[in-house]
Amino acid sequence: MVVLLASGAAAVAGARWTRPIADADAALARGDWDQALASYARAQGRFDRLPALRELFARDYDRAIANQLWLQYRLQRYDDLIATADRAPEAAAPHFWAGLALLAKGRAETSPDAQLGWLTRSEEELRRAVQADPADWDTKFDFELVTRLAAELRKDPKSPPKQLMQILRPQPKPGAKPGRRVG
Repeated sequence: MVVLLASGAAAVAGARWTRPIADADAALARGDWDQALASYARAQGRFDRLPALRELFARDYDRAIANQLWLQYRLQRYDDLIATADRAPEAAAPHFWAGLALLAKGRAETSPDAQLGWLTRSEEELRRAVQADPADWDTKFDFELVTRLAAELRKDPKSPPKQLMQILRPQPKPGAKPGRRVG
């Protein structure tokens, strides 16, 4: 009877401890992204104060951080995302999200040199993401895209920043025959 009482008390205490995560999940389901982000940050603060419980509830902690990174990306809070990713566990895919945030910052940059700097940092983060999860095709695609963009910018650093994505599309030569349509 004592064991049953102790396990019940532990279950109630665990549910109360992870309450901010449940609140954040509910806010996320409602579409209230700012509230969800605040609740995930509150849960992260709780876990950061007690590392032993962070280890005990590792799956919940990883999910809270991963959702926090996703929300920061969706809300275009790239600086916050990069700061959160620096402290995030590997299970939350911090390198993937940081790489995407750095790519977005690079695309918004107006100076070609600064743009190349952001893309180089993005390339490094996405390389780490591919190393962490080599089976994820989204990560591989993003890494390939950033690598090609950075390589093209290194070849032609005077490319206008607004034409960043057009760098990857080869332009047909004047007077060349159009390619054969398939399908």
